Amino acid sequence: MATRRSAERQGFRLAAAVVALAPRDLPAPSRDPGEIHRAVDGVLARPEYRPAARPLLDQIWSWLLKGLAALLSGLSTTTAGSIIGVLVFVAILALLALLATRFVRTMSRSSEVDAAVMAGPRRDAAEWRAEAEAHEAAGEWRQAVRCRYRALIADLARLGVLDEVPGRTSGEYLGEVGRNLPSAAEAFGGATEVFERAWYGRRPTGAGEAASFRQLAVSVLDRSPR
Repeated sequence: MATRRSAERQGFRLAAAVVALAPRDLPAPSRDPGEIHRAVDGVLARPEYRPAARPLLDQIWSWLLKGLAALLSGLSTTTAGSIIGVLVFVAILALLALLATRFVRTMSRSSEVDAAVMAGPRRDAAEWRAEAEAHEAAGEWRQAVRCRYRALIADLARLGVLDEVPGRTSGEYLGEVGRNLPSAAEAFGGATEVFERAWYGRRPTGAGEAASFRQLAVSVLDRSPR
């Protein structure tokens, strides 16, 4: 798109130059060259011919790189200057890394993601199932499915099928069950899909989805070591 606009700009300016430099034996133009140039500039000033604005972060990064290049160029004229330039470059990289780390740490995750991953103090399966039943009685089916999923994870951890690790995702648990208990992989995959659709996908969730998850959880546990 930028290349096409640049070509159009050059075409307009070339046309203006040709008109301005027309041979004298041709009919005299009805407008003077200055007026033609103003007309061309007016066309090129229209929004569709303006260069696309660069994102602010790109502009800042470009400015920093140009400034750094100018600084290093000025310091590289002598051996001592080269050493200083390298030290300055390393210091700038360290500063950028520190700023990036702080920026990442300040980014907050969704409260729903925090609730879904295995973070915080562990609870046993009975506690999760009790909470699930309370949610089901209140008609809070998404919360009920989440609690039953975490109850299933707690059961599988107790049976030694997987390790319940804070921060681990449903996809990671799915892979672990597939490796350690292949016979239950299909049922656990189905239960994980019900959970992810309800919790992450925000699909309509009701008593049917909750019942489906319970059946799949029973199938998983029936294939687990006792």
